[in-house]
Amino acid sequence: MRSLRASVYSICIVAIGGVTAAAPAYAQQCPGHPDALGTSRVLTLHPGELTHVGLMQYPQTLPLADKEVVLTFDDGPLPRYSNPILDILAAQCVKATYFLVGEMARTYPAVAKRIYASGHSIGTHSEDHPPHFQKLPIEKIREEIDDGIADVGAALGDPQELAPFFRIPGLARTDAIDAELAARSLVVFSSDTVADDWHRRIRPKDIIRLAMTRLQARGRGILLLHDIHPATVAALPELLKRLKEAGFHVVHVVPEEPKRILIAGP
Repeated sequence: MRSLRASVYSICIVAIGGVTAAAPAYAQQCPGHPDALGTSRVLTLHPGELTHVGLMQYPQTLPLADKEVVLTFDDGPLPRYSNPILDILAAQCVKATYFLVGEMARTYPAVAKRIYASGHSIGTHSEDHPPHFQKLPIEKIREEIDDGIADVGAALGDPQELAPFFRIPGLARTDAIDAELAARSLVVFSSDTVADDWHRRIRPKDIIRLAMTRLQARGRGILLLHDIHPATVAALPELLKRLKEAGFHVVHVVPEEPKRILIAGP
């Protein structure tokens, strides 16, 4: 039973608050790609405040400067699309934050390991991304949170490699769900903007247009994408190029070290 698996899994998580800028990794440090977008700086989250981020749903977000963007990817891993996205990010020396689904990580652990080995932050996104997450019984919500953490941690081979970040499936938050995540000292990542890349018939050029228009309107922010769709793969190289041309800088969000070990579950 999956809930039993979660109950015995030690998960490395920590409450998040203040922020620190670590030594930046500039684009010129991207070997063989002098024109790469690169990662302009690392934003380290510390214990304390900032338990919920993303202006689409919460009154606060990450402390980003003008023209700074945090790239996030949901719903993977799925080798057919996750691997090309990792290749594209690597070519541009861009670091992102991933929110992996437990059953996907369990099915494709090699890709989960590759995401981590590539230097990206890895949070979780429930066990199997059920629709209408907010309508589930609270016991099922708890199981989805805990089993997703356990399975992604197991896929990585070391649960301490997990970031204590969680994105609610469908951004379907409620006060009760937020309370469950707070009890686990998880940072809830909503988003500041989206590119609608999950729409079935969306074209790559529309993903690029929506992402750029919305980011430029806000001036900065967290961008929500998915690494399980072919249109996202097709759009990403041009999107990164357009971000650089528009003067945007990528920020990589990481949790503070050392992390505090807690047991997954209420």
